[in-house]
Amino acid sequence: MYRRMCDSGNSAPDIVFIRAMATSQDFSDDPRIRTALARSTQLGEIGVAVAAYYKGKLIVNAAAGSADLESKVSAQTSTLWPVFSVTKGVTALAIHMQAERGLLELSAPVSKYWPGFAANGKQDITIEQCLSHRAGIPRMPTGVTPELMADWDWMVEQIANYRPFSPGTCNAYHVLVWGWILGEVVRKTDPKKSGFNDYVREEICRPLGIEDFHLGVPDSELPRVAKLQGGNSFTIVDDYNISPKEVFPGSDVHNLRVVQQCVDPGAGAITTAEAVARISALIANGGSLDGVRILSQATVAGFNRFREGAYDADKVLMIPVWFGAAGYWLGGEIDASDPLVGDHRDIVVSPGAGGSMAWADFRDCLAVAFCHNNMDSVAVMDHERTLAPMVRTIREIVDEIVI
Repeated sequence: MYRRMCDSGNSAPDIVFIRAMATSQDFSDDPRIRTALARSTQLGEIGVAVAAYYKGKLIVNAAAGSADLESKVSAQTSTLWPVFSVTKGVTALAIHMQAERGLLELSAPVSKYWPGFAANGKQDITIEQCLSHRAGIPRMPTGVTPELMADWDWMVEQIANYRPFSPGTCNAYHVLVWGWILGEVVRKTDPKKSGFNDYVREEICRPLGIEDFHLGVPDSELPRVAKLQGGNSFTIVDDYNISPKEVFPGSDVHNLRVVQQCVDPGAGAITTAEAVARISALIANGGSLDGVRILSQATVAGFNRFREGAYDADKVLMIPVWFGAAGYWLGGEIDASDPLVGDHRDIVVSPGAGGSMAWADFRDCLAVAFCHNNMDSVAVMDHERTLAPMVRTIREIVDEIVI
């Protein structure tokens, strides 16, 4: 298990990672899981999938409902789901991998690795400021379309020419552009000069035995992608073209084939619940899974470090944004963190537009991913969140497992 050793002050405490004994128990067909999934559909979900890893082993992988209402395709564990900003957790992971390999420094300016980024006053913006949404360039390029968003070179050229506002001094959630900033840093520092999607596939997914995490869905796999519903009126302060309607993270845009095949490291992953849960399990297990080490325990232990200005209000999202320095939302902050994922500090979370979510719980060695296709379901029945029945059930099951 993981155990916190201290918890005081305005800085994230150290975590000691202790090797956990494995469990091979599979509760996917447990009647309680089926009941929880049914309750989620009663609360407004159309199709839903959930996967959970406990102490490095898959204990739940289940789905219910419909992946596509029009064609009447049932949701399966093999269904591919757009997960929006859940993607950011994987992109942050790639940045930390590059840092641990000595290929970049988080405290260094982005322009050290991407010289063109220095234009128009951005020469001092650091990688960590980008990770923690304090770079001051949250907007998308003027004139962006789904087709242009899918043009990597066009996107990074536009970003390189941005002029920032108050870089390093305020919290402003970079809803979409975040992915291309950090994805290009990974690409620039990769000795192989791979495309970002290739990097994730070869450096993260292949070592972990993951085949169903896509940044750009191949033609052959498009029939497996769930059809989204709703989610086209998510409210943000958009004075700066942060999330223009042409590429807004909702069903209107993300059901388009060009977007499903776009390499968007901030909001474009399309995956199974099991695949994204497995990546989260790597984090929950201290950087290794099934004998494969991707990151050191020390690096992962720093994932819940507070960002500068942690208690400052966000200038983009009109909700509490309890975000860390490493590129993840954090647990354990009353009235700011998501209470559903846990009530303690040893948690990092990657939520996505419409309610998709993945998180890693260090203390309890638990990783959970929730995928769905009704992007309005959170607003439909706000007296009980659709994810809640499954989270309660998974926690109940974990408490019963004998190791």
